[in-house]
Amino acid sequence: MVSGEPVDPDVDLHLPQQRAELTAHPFAVLGAVAAGGALGAAARHGAALLWPVPAGAFPWSTLGVNAVGSGLIGVLMVLVAERGAGHPLVRPFLGTGVLGGFTTFSAYAADVAGLLTRGDAAAALGYAAATLAAALGAVWAAAAATRRLVRRTAPPAPSGRRGDAR
Repeated sequence: MVSGEPVDPDVDLHLPQQRAELTAHPFAVLGAVAAGGALGAAARHGAALLWPVPAGAFPWSTLGVNAVGSGLIGVLMVLVAERGAGHPLVRPFLGTGVLGGFTTFSAYAADVAGLLTRGDAAAALGYAAATLAAALGAVWAAAAATRRLVRRTAPPAPSGRRGDAR
C-alpha cells in the first residue's frame, strides 16, 4: 500500500509496481472489503424487507437498490478518486465492499432470468434496459452534483480561483 494514496482493489498482481501496493498490509484490504461487503449485503437485504416485491412481480426493489447504489458510487468516486479524500482503505471498504455488496448484479441477472422463464421477454428486456439507464444516469448525476457541491464549498485556491473539481 502506498502511503496516503487510495488502495486500488483492481490491482494487477502480475505487475511488480501494482503488486507492491498490497505487500505492506495485504489483509487490511481484504478485511476492509469483507467488512464492507457484509454491511452492504445486510443493507440490501434490509431494503428488500422494506420494499418487498411479490413473486412474479416486476423487481422494483432490485432496480431501486442498484440505482441508489450507483449514485452513491458516483459520490464516492468524486470524493475519493478525484479529490483524494479519506483514508487509503476508504475506497475498498465503501466502494468495493459496502456499495459492491449493496448493489447486486447477481439478483439483477436472476430477475432477468426469472422474467424470461415465465415468458415475459418484454418485461425482461425493459428491466435490463431500465436498470442500465437508471444505474448510469444515477452515477453520472450524482458525480456531477458532487463535483458542483465540492467546487462551491472548496476554499479559494492561492491564485484566487476556486478549487478544480474536474
